[in-house]
Amino acid sequence: MSEELPEYLTQGEQARLFPVLATTSKEGRTTSIVLACLAKIDEFGASLLNSLGQKVGVRTKIETYTEVVCKNHAPNIKDRPDGLIVVRNGSREWRALVEAKVGSNELDSDQIEKYRQLAKDNAIDCVISISNQFATSPALHPLQDVQKSRSKIPVFHWSWMYVLTEADLLLSQDLIADTDQRLLLNELRRFLTHESAGVKGFDRMPKEWAELNKLVSSGGVISSKSSDAAKVVSAWHQETRDLALILSRMTETTVTERLSRKHKLDGAARVKDEISFLRESQILCSELDVPDAAAPLEIIVDIKRRSVDVGVTLRAPEDKVSTKARVNWILRQVKTANSDDLYLRMMWPGKAEPTQYLISELRERPELAEAERSHLSPHSFHIFCSKRLGARFTQQANFIVDLEAIIPSFYGNVGAELTAWQRRAPKIKEDRASAEDVSTRGISEDAQEYDP
Repeated sequence: MSEELPEYLTQGEQARLFPVLATTSKEGRTTSIVLACLAKIDEFGASLLNSLGQKVGVRTKIETYTEVVCKNHAPNIKDRPDGLIVVRNGSREWRALVEAKVGSNELDSDQIEKYRQLAKDNAIDCVISISNQFATSPALHPLQDVQKSRSKIPVFHWSWMYVLTEADLLLSQDLIADTDQRLLLNELRRFLTHESAGVKGFDRMPKEWAELNKLVSSGGVISSKSSDAAKVVSAWHQETRDLALILSRMTETTVTERLSRKHKLDGAARVKDEISFLRESQILCSELDVPDAAAPLEIIVDIKRRSVDVGVTLRAPEDKVSTKARVNWILRQVKTANSDDLYLRMMWPGKAEPTQYLISELRERPELAEAERSHLSPHSFHIFCSKRLGARFTQQANFIVDLEAIIPSFYGNVGAELTAWQRRAPKIKEDRASAEDVSTRGISEDAQEYDP
């Protein structure tokens, strides 16, 4: 790696694994260490940069710098970016300014706009922000003002937990080829999980969460222009992203949020649609895709009931005719003995209303399932855990603590054990097999006679 600075910088230094900084400079230390690892650990750098659409190959050169000062800058831009990433593929060069915050420090949209202008003035391709705020994808920034900006310089975002999760998955899946680089990434993971790094998950809802709960519990109506609802929905999106990362680390695979194409591309539209849904139903909801799981995890936060429901929906086995046989099929898959809050909801054909029972009740009295619908069989099941949280539901921190215990517990005890029904491949019938043998022999004999 060259010791010379790029020509468009007047100040900066290469990102160091062991930065010599003041003990109070958590931000600078964490940023320097992560950027240095991005440049020195091949698979780690490739993983992070691929999330921004940058392909990294064997001949790709990555350089990273900290505390950079650009040559061309407007007089009003006094702040300096925390870092710079330079990716070289042959003659092509891609550059990104980095702005980082740690701990409870949050990104500032005005500052990011200044860095966008700085990037434009110095032929730098984009800005990357890193903080403890969460985004559904790197292209959907957590700050609405950044999303709405008319600037043509793109801004990407990584949460520190996303960076940590990428490192964790590479290690747990044994994807680091070089022994020294694997050791280095393991040390990075160890550093990022220590409180001194300033890295943390989403740990509390905003103060508007309590206000919204008071409004709903008193029978009030959420206004279409409610700023409280907007802040709660934005916080909910950060929490669901954090839940996906938590499950990713727990399962050692990549868990993602299930979103419509519209919401994947337009974060503002997602917020608007979900505020509308919250107004109508007093519910927050999300779905998480776990690779190879029987079905997506469906999460429902019901503000009226002060409850959290998490479950999966499975199609009933069509090779079983009776309700009893279909219900037994799914009950056999539920291995957990702790089923106090575990329910089975059955969906029936036509206009028949769904029915549901506690799993524990159905185990003792399976005949309950067909008592009200003796002439029908359920076409699908929703198996779910329902937890009423009471006063803890309205509390900013305790709500998150409970939610992040309920979802992994349900998936580990129930969701991971379930298998979706799949139609079996058709078999050759005995009478057809013998007929085909005769027919094949006849064709073979005719072919021999015809041999020219």
